[in-house]
Amino acid sequence: MNWLSNIRPPGMKSLMGGRRENTPDNLWVKCPKSGELIYRPDLEASLWVTPSGAHLRVGPLVRFRSMFDEGRWDAIPLPNVPKDPLRFRDDKRYVDRLKAAKSKISKTNAKAKDTEVIHQDDCMAAAIGRIGGKPAVILVQDFAFMGGSLGMAAGEAFITAAETAVAKNAALIVCTASGGARMQEGTLSLMQMPRTTLAIQDVREAGLPYIVVLTDPTSGGVSASYAMLGDVHLAEPEAMIAFSGPRVIEQTIRQKLPEGFQRSEFLKDKGVVDMVVDRRKMHNVLASLLGHLMSKQDSEADGLPPLTPPSVDAV
Repeated sequence: MNWLSNIRPPGMKSLMGGRRENTPDNLWVKCPKSGELIYRPDLEASLWVTPSGAHLRVGPLVRFRSMFDEGRWDAIPLPNVPKDPLRFRDDKRYVDRLKAAKSKISKTNAKAKDTEVIHQDDCMAAAIGRIGGKPAVILVQDFAFMGGSLGMAAGEAFITAAETAVAKNAALIVCTASGGARMQEGTLSLMQMPRTTLAIQDVREAGLPYIVVLTDPTSGGVSASYAMLGDVHLAEPEAMIAFSGPRVIEQTIRQKLPEGFQRSEFLKDKGVVDMVVDRRKMHNVLASLLGHLMSKQDSEADGLPPLTPPSVDAV
């Protein structure tokens, strides 16, 4: 017994039940831009955008809730694929890496305080709903799952989302976040690049819009395929969008790159990105775009419940 125990006021132990209150260890989040500590509930309310404007990485649940009208959406089941076609192993078996990544994502999704559940077996999650009253399929690439790497599961998810969009006469919106192709699947992962390109062509032939929302980071084989094939390219502020990282380029050309190189604002100035959009305004921007791009589509003929279109703020 230490000296603090001797000076504790009488009855204090009984009031506290003899136990220490458990305080969440993630109640405060440090802003990577300003360094300030932000109260987690406030950060969640602002869609994980800090007061300094830093857009923190988020998963499918945050995207679906913020992008669909009234936060209403239905999950799209995604097909299963062979887990380890090449029986790959480095310092750990590939199947073990998949299990660890899935466990991490499951724990994150389990913290949701409502009935929305995403059964996510890989880096992709898809849902269908309405944006501005127009039917839309949103496919979200989750960087938290093995860096959002593109493999067979991600390719099949993309194709399933595209097929659903065509079947439901809906727009296809893809939120990209990836470090590139998944090395553990070798050539099979690289083959997803032409497969997703063909799926995009099917969406276009159906006369439906394909919109890409580029988030931090989007690179490698993803930026070399479906991330740069949209009818409209939106990007979150200061997102890194590249094929190779800046350090690799600097070492190759032996020159210092311009300030902000490969960031959203730089690419917008060069004509690669159409708009840089704050995450909190993304729903309204998408609603406005779909209102123009899908003006001829009958949004009541797709079997989705009708919703009242939200007002669209000027951007």
